[in-house]
Amino acid sequence: MEPDKLNSGVTISTMKELGALLSQVRKSSKVTQATLAGLANWGSRFVGDVENGKPTVRAQMLFDLIGWLGLEIVIRRKGAP
Repeated sequence: MEPDKLNSGVTISTMKELGALLSQVRKSSKVTQATLAGLANWGSRFVGDVENGKPTVRAQMLFDLIGWLGLEIVIRRKGAP
């Protein structure tokens, strides 16, 4: 994914899409799943579950993972600029 595309926003509709995006960001940052899991004090399985689109991951841990990757979640109405 192009870095500029993330700056302007990406629409995510499924856990699978979110997992793929987070995997791309992690890899472009040259961080392994094990390193990320260690930094956040999680089991390494959690990062893999998120990246594989598992629909039942714990929400707070998902928010924490997004933050560790230097990303944020923005909620807006569909079709809003």
